Amino acid sequence: MRTHSERTRTDVERRGSEQTRAEQTRAEQTRERRCDIAVGDAAAQALIEESARRRARGRKRGLTIAAVVLAAAAVIAVLVAVLVPRGGPAENRLVVGATPVPHAEVLEVVKPILADEGIELDIVVFQDFIQPNAQLVSGELDANYYQYLPFLDNFNAENGSDLVPTVPVHIEPFGAFSEKFQSLAEVTEGATIAIPNDPVNAGRALTLLEQEGLIALATPGDPSSTVNDVADNPRNLDIVELEGAQLARSIDQVDVSFVFANYALDVGLDPLSAIFTDKGNPRYAEYLVTRPELVDDPRIQALDRALNSDAVRQFIEEEYDGSIDVAF
Repeated sequence: MRTHSERTRTDVERRGSEQTRAEQTRAEQTRERRCDIAVGDAAAQALIEESARRRARGRKRGLTIAAVVLAAAAVIAVLVAVLVPRGGPAENRLVVGATPVPHAEVLEVVKPILADEGIELDIVVFQDFIQPNAQLVSGELDANYYQYLPFLDNFNAENGSDLVPTVPVHIEPFGAFSEKFQSLAEVTEGATIAIPNDPVNAGRALTLLEQEGLIALATPGDPSSTVNDVADNPRNLDIVELEGAQLARSIDQVDVSFVFANYALDVGLDPLSAIFTDKGNPRYAEYLVTRPELVDDPRIQALDRALNSDAVRQFIEEEYDGSIDVAF
């Protein structure tokens, strides 16, 4: 017999595909935002240095099976690059992967800035959190823009890779949404709580639940916690793990769902309408990421400057109206 969690997960995944088309239409109507928080360069540099230390520790673990898979992907990427060229000369072209909102939209803002420097920016849009890093490792991308440092550190440690962050661009809130409760304090006995199914973001959601007094973790405040580390669950919450994009579509099917701002915007949700929000936390600033050998590449450096320009700051502040924070 299937458990309630399994039934919930199956129902969400089935309904999610049916809702996608309508949500994309609503998403086109959501674009007028503003923000007023910035993170200092010193704080950003400290986070980058900590990320570098974690990468060094991760490299000592050696090559994993996943890294072998990525190496195979690199061979395929080379063949694709030879057989199916994309655009102009490589020295004048920069291929950058991004998720749709706000990342790809921000990259569209810097496209003409780079064009003025003779650089063609090719934006590849992804709907998942795995392929942008996998394709950066394999050489299909020159950089990507969609992730914060804890996620990057986890990817490097799990895959034996050495992707590096360059500049922070923005900070997205991570919110708990509900159609049944006005606050997390109102959550009742046996409520169903949907959280991300990847280890980094699951830990983030669990520590927020602990912070608000709904659960206790075996190691208090540990961002690497999993559902198996829930030591005390006094309200008998039913915690289900869903893929990131499904979380935004599950709000009417669970009691509380933790949703990333980019997915909320995709389906027409105002990130500021969450009943609880982790907002403006510099630990979760989203970075441009590349391979070590490209850090000093003039094209990457030009993109760094453009992403930290006044034009991007103004766009984020005016377009997202406070739902996304500037990180530089």
